[in-house]
Amino acid sequence: MTSSEHCGFHLLSFLQEYSRVILIDAAADGRPPGTITRLQPRFASDFPRSLSAHDIGLRDLFETAALLGELPRIELITVSIEKMQSMGLEISEPVRAALSGVEEIVRRLIEESGDHLENR
Repeated sequence: MTSSEHCGFHLLSFLQEYSRVILIDAAADGRPPGTITRLQPRFASDFPRSLSAHDIGLRDLFETAALLGELPRIELITVSIEKMQSMGLEISEPVRAALSGVEEIVRRLIEESGDHLENR
């Protein structure tokens, strides 16, 4: 298991503790850089083919969580990137420009639900 795969398993407690989880990740999905996509995956196979450094880790995480019990409602927001890069803190200009759109989607999701992402 690589370190990026292992990182996803630290999120397992959130999937067991909350009724709703919002995940945001970069996706090398072939779309124009900065494209925002919102998904509601129910199964590991529903995740985009190429999610940043968590590609296998997130799929494994959800398969494990499903085996352990009920999954929360999952909102996955991805921002398309041009190509995979080594881990770092720099953000490309198309991704930086998309961040306000991601923030707006997250705010809308929280406002629409009225549940403020409370614990189960």
